[in-house]
Amino acid sequence: MRRKVAILGATGTVGQRFIEILKGHPWFEVSVLAASERSAGKRYSDACTWRLESEMPEEIGEMTVVETSLKAIEKAEDIDLAFSALPGSIAGPVEEEIAEEYPVVSKASAHRMDEDVPLLIPEVNPEQLGLIEVQRERRGWRGFISTDPNCSTIQLAITLKPLMEFGLKKVIVSTMQALSGAGYPGVPSLDIIDNVIPYIRKEEEKIQFESLKILGTFDGSRVKPADIMISASCNRVNVRDGHLEAVFVELEAKPTPEEVEDAFRNFVGEPQRLKLPTAPEKPIIVKDEPDRPQPRYDRNEGGGMSVVVGRVRRDPALTIKYLCLGHNTVRGAAGAGVLSAELMVAKGIL
Repeated sequence: MRRKVAILGATGTVGQRFIEILKGHPWFEVSVLAASERSAGKRYSDACTWRLESEMPEEIGEMTVVETSLKAIEKAEDIDLAFSALPGSIAGPVEEEIAEEYPVVSKASAHRMDEDVPLLIPEVNPEQLGLIEVQRERRGWRGFISTDPNCSTIQLAITLKPLMEFGLKKVIVSTMQALSGAGYPGVPSLDIIDNVIPYIRKEEEKIQFESLKILGTFDGSRVKPADIMISASCNRVNVRDGHLEAVFVELEAKPTPEEVEDAFRNFVGEPQRLKLPTAPEKPIIVKDEPDRPQPRYDRNEGGGMSVVVGRVRRDPALTIKYLCLGHNTVRGAAGAGVLSAELMVAKGIL
């Protein structure tokens, strides 16, 4: 049985990625497209300016957009879950309203740090899905909210998880983040051409606090944050897609670069063991070339769902340093949500 899904914020770039990834999906069928009042009542092809390189699916283009509210969605279709690509500034109350009746898998930042809301990376912390029952009991909802982390946090946390076996103590990360991470139209051309912008609002805080929740310990009722020191510095660079991060870690054990590479290569999680439809065969791909990973060449590895690591080497100040690359609008956005929902199906939550 294919589950019927709504996409909230369907006309935006992340909403478009959801549509692209869900085309022909074996488990999910797009049944409702929800957006702002100015788009409601229009055909999707008239309401949306398609920004992706793929073609807008013809059947999606003919669908009528509804307003993003519980009443409008229920009138349109009896759905099984909603994917939220809403802006963080408006997502909070809208997602709560819909979660009273339906599961919401959200890319928005509004509820990520709520004590009873999972902040999920399926390969890293699937046990935190246990927060859903805590949330339902506490809030009295039939549905629930589960969130996906910030795009730059996702790829970092995936690479940090296998390093925890060496006793992860400190992390310093400097990001070089793609323009698409700012949404459309993003950064003005005269600001970014021949330039790097060394500030992205709230990005450093998201990496630092979200990572501690993701890598923390779930005790059955709450998540105890990981005891790791994380320091982040975030930069916007003139790349369309693909965040590149320079990562420096201090480890209690003193593994060789080869041992760290083996830990990356051997890392798998629940999605791989369960063979979920969107799961990459390898969550982490290690490149041996001295000048990789590079966004243009490596961002689409694993269909954009793998994190690519390279230049693993000793660090004279800490222990190990490396670079990691992730596709910020696939693994870092819509793909993360779809994979989370697939895990929920496999676990009997949906």
